[in-house]
Amino acid sequence: MNNNYNPNDIDDLEFDYDTEDKVEEGSKYIEENLWEKVERVGKKISFAKDILALFRYMSDSSVAWYRKSIVVGALIYFISPIDAIPDLAPLFGYLDDLGVITAVLKYLGSELIPYYNK
Repeated sequence: MNNNYNPNDIDDLEFDYDTEDKVEEGSKYIEENLWEKVERVGKKISFAKDILALFRYMSDSSVAWYRKSIVVGALIYFISPIDAIPDLAPLFGYLDDLGVITAVLKYLGSELIPYYNK
């Protein structure tokens, strides 16, 4: 885990993951920053198990990069301090994150089921 998180690091990332290199770059950012956010908010959100399944999916070398691209975008949105609804807003702060994660879960459907049990 990267304990030296800098919110400005997000400015260096691109939000279009249309190449394998960009997906790899986004995956590295997620690996360095996701766990800090999950530790901080995991008990406040009902979709922590979904975040974990998406991370496992993204980390699976047998999944094609273009399938991972949507997951990388969603997880970076979850990590990002820049949200449509700030995470500090009581009760409503994670609704936008939940919406993004739910959309990705719906898109990938049953493809994600094995990643809940790893």
